[in-house]
Amino acid sequence: MTVSVANLIRRGASRRLVSAAQNTRSYSTPTAKPITIVEVGPRDGLQNEKGVIPASVKADLINRLARAGMWHIEAGSFVSPKWVPQMAGTAEVISMIDPQPNTQYSVLVPNSKGLADLVAISPSPISEIAIFTAATDAFALANTNTTVAASLERLAPVAAAARAQGLRVRGYVSVVITCPYSGKVDPARVRHVTQELINMGCYEVSLGDTVGTGTPATISTMLEEVGKSVPPEKLAGHYHDTFGMGVANIFASLKHGIRTFDASVGGLGGCPYSPGATGNVATEDVLYALRGSSYEVAHADLDEVAKVGWWISDVLARQNTSRVGKALWARKEREEEERRRKGEQGEVKVKL
Repeated sequence: MTVSVANLIRRGASRRLVSAAQNTRSYSTPTAKPITIVEVGPRDGLQNEKGVIPASVKADLINRLARAGMWHIEAGSFVSPKWVPQMAGTAEVISMIDPQPNTQYSVLVPNSKGLADLVAISPSPISEIAIFTAATDAFALANTNTTVAASLERLAPVAAAARAQGLRVRGYVSVVITCPYSGKVDPARVRHVTQELINMGCYEVSLGDTVGTGTPATISTMLEEVGKSVPPEKLAGHYHDTFGMGVANIFASLKHGIRTFDASVGGLGGCPYSPGATGNVATEDVLYALRGSSYEVAHADLDEVAKVGWWISDVLARQNTSRVGKALWARKEREEEERRRKGEQGEVKVKL
């Protein structure tokens, strides 16, 4: 991989990044309610990147995130490399994971073959699989070449077999607000598909605003409808940040009892079947937004997560889209510049 001088400079800055405000874990209130963040950067974040990402880089990303206190990490996907080239080599990535205490690792599994490929890896730190479908036939056909009904029929035996292997099963529903092919999505449709995934054994279903058009109002309307059949403790929010509404949508979801959210370090991601969609809401932005609130992710270290965001952005030669990550870096750069100037002034005085 060719690295430019500018990238090397940025890498040096990312390694020097430290907290602009000390002890990031002290900002919760004594009665803060626990929030779970599922870090999807290594899978949902990387799947839309251009070029080939070595397995060693993917594994390094996962290991850095775990050491930064991310306790739920989606490590990869067993989809066909023909359709999602960046997910090739997931088995190799899994073999390179350095399992951390308390960290749960999961992978996306589209079908029985994918599950068989996972089960063949032994030993493995993977304790959970994710299965996925959509709220519209148009998106399901583009993404998996089948209708929603057919995808649910195909996934049922996968879920059953995974549970028989002792694996937990999580579900995804894509395009819960807007479909890039058929437009506005009926919340009743989202409720039906979510209930089907719960019925087949998913302990939780993550509701994906794949296009990122959701607002607190539309997210609330959707959650109210889904909540008629599925309790909030079995739901999660997966909000892309295309229009900058990711954090706002999370806070709207908290009012509906949702306590689990997917996020992507550095704002990595996009969707190959949703043109124009950006990555998930940045993990750093979510962690910062929860500071001082009645909610917390107690084990996650914002400073360390921000370092990971800058590191992977530099490796990929891409822009870090985390607003918080950029603000922390800019503040640190100002502090270093101020120290440099003071040092130069001191040298002049000594010479005089």
